[in-house]
Amino acid sequence: MLGIGPDILQYSKKYDSNISDTITTDILQTNSFALPGVENPAEFCRNNFTAEKGKDYNQDIKFMKGTTTLAFKFQGGVIVSVDSRATQGPYIASQSVKKVIEINPYLLGTMAGGAADCQFWERDLGRQCRLYELRNKERISVAAASKLLANTMYQYRGYGLSMGTMITGWDKTGPQLYYVDNDATRLHGDIFAVGSGSTYAYGVLDTYYRYDLSIEDAIELGKRAIMHAVHRDAYSGGVNNVYLVAETGWVKVWSGDTMETFFKFYPVKQVRGIQNANEAIEENESLGA
Repeated sequence: MLGIGPDILQYSKKYDSNISDTITTDILQTNSFALPGVENPAEFCRNNFTAEKGKDYNQDIKFMKGTTTLAFKFQGGVIVSVDSRATQGPYIASQSVKKVIEINPYLLGTMAGGAADCQFWERDLGRQCRLYELRNKERISVAAASKLLANTMYQYRGYGLSMGTMITGWDKTGPQLYYVDNDATRLHGDIFAVGSGSTYAYGVLDTYYRYDLSIEDAIELGKRAIMHAVHRDAYSGGVNNVYLVAETGWVKVWSGDTMETFFKFYPVKQVRGIQNANEAIEENESLGA
């Protein structure tokens, strides 16, 4: 793998796809973003590591992802609720992925798409936000933070990144929520759900969401939306983590198993027909029938 740097173009011309092992160690050990050592890295990524879902391009690695993340604004701030399952197609790789990236005490980011892409670039966003604070002696706004991430994504459009994230926090203008993806799309809104289970989550949010929700009701709505998505979407599951973003910063307000949450909302009840049948059998036995 080669890194982006002053010599990358010269090396890409000098070596073909079968790059010689004699490339200098300092280039291989560069701290910059790694690229395939071919003449056209973007085309190579599209042909071999495409993030398209539902189509077969005969690529070497097929990324089949799934998750459910959501966030919404209300009168008390912003609720962020996510699951914790990582999958590659039908294979469940992990049930304990931390899909909320804590950028700083007032900023949060969510993960959907490629786990490595989301983790790397949102941590890089944390670095950029910290540098902004040092230079300007004040916290970065949510709008500026989301714009920094969108600008980064714009530079790498077509390189095979897979990322659908929400950036949320509290700044001078109050609670703010943005959606940013790997195509550098940047949207400002009040409600977002991202991932394979997002359609189920949207159904619950559209039904129960109100801006004047209390903090307790908003947390319950976040839990209910994720629970329904996990119940219907095979690619979502694990633990539900819920965060509240308030004026004093974010706080993790709840974490629990999604299966337990399901039975809390929908407790198992004895079927009346079976109960009647059992009573009839016992009555017949008592009569000697």
